[in-house]
Amino acid sequence: VLADSPFVAVIGGANVDIHGRSTKPMLAKDSNPGAVSVAAGGVARNVAENLARFDIDTRLISAVGGDHYGDLLVRLTREAGVDVQGVLEFSTASTSTYLSVLDDRGDMLVAVNDMAIIDRLTADALRASAAKLRQAEILVVDANLQVDTLDWLFATTSGLPVFADTVSAAKANRFRKHLRHIHTLKTGTIEAEALTGLPANTASQLKIVAADLHAQGVQRVFVTRGEKSVFYSDGGAQGLHPIKRDRPEIRNAVCAGDAFLAGLVYSWLQGLDLPRTLRFASATADLTLTNAGTNHPGLSVQRVNEIMEREHA
Repeated sequence: VLADSPFVAVIGGANVDIHGRSTKPMLAKDSNPGAVSVAAGGVARNVAENLARFDIDTRLISAVGGDHYGDLLVRLTREAGVDVQGVLEFSTASTSTYLSVLDDRGDMLVAVNDMAIIDRLTADALRASAAKLRQAEILVVDANLQVDTLDWLFATTSGLPVFADTVSAAKANRFRKHLRHIHTLKTGTIEAEALTGLPANTASQLKIVAADLHAQGVQRVFVTRGEKSVFYSDGGAQGLHPIKRDRPEIRNAVCAGDAFLAGLVYSWLQGLDLPRTLRFASATADLTLTNAGTNHPGLSVQRVNEIMEREHA
């Protein structure tokens, strides 16, 4: 089915997220008091939900199993406003699950993912979605997809602006031979090092990393640095966007990066300049940090704009 109006296609991981957060400083190899939550997650799925809450027509392509978690993921994603017609069900597989342990500040200590089902998003499985993908205004993709799938995807959607998330150091290098197709790359310092083979800790090192990525064809680079700052480069302007010191209490920092990427996509669709893009994406992440769950159910353009106004009052 071809769309009559612009939409964003998002393809990649969809998980059930199980988060355990300690209420006191974590003790290794011991039972820690805390709280456990279950929510819909996955990088691509999270980005899709956040975009839908910005009233963007968003189509998700992912995979779920024929189990309770799969039904839950599809239902919650649909209720958030995302078009889930492109989510494929594999009845003999288990839905992807992501288990994370957070410290008492909400920062992730360790995580385990069971995402074997995403490997079933092969070129053959996705071929029926080719026409839809080519009609998208933007393609958002995460590195959970296998290399062969990425080969097919970038060949099929050549010419579309692609916003990409490296996901993890183990998967970041899957984008290496396709960097010329990527318009905007959102990554972290560890993932940037894995992708380029270059150190990415300091501002001067990040400039070298950005130069390497630009030379390969990436137009814009955003490297999140936790609570420190965000490094940005568009081939002209570059630097560190500071994180506000008065940011609210962090309740869950796991998916702030996904919210940041959604903010980048929205800003590009709205034609925002780079300074306002950074402010909007950062405010989107800040709001997400205040929610104990994976995504903030009250996310909206209005609420993000209110945060931006307070920060610059």
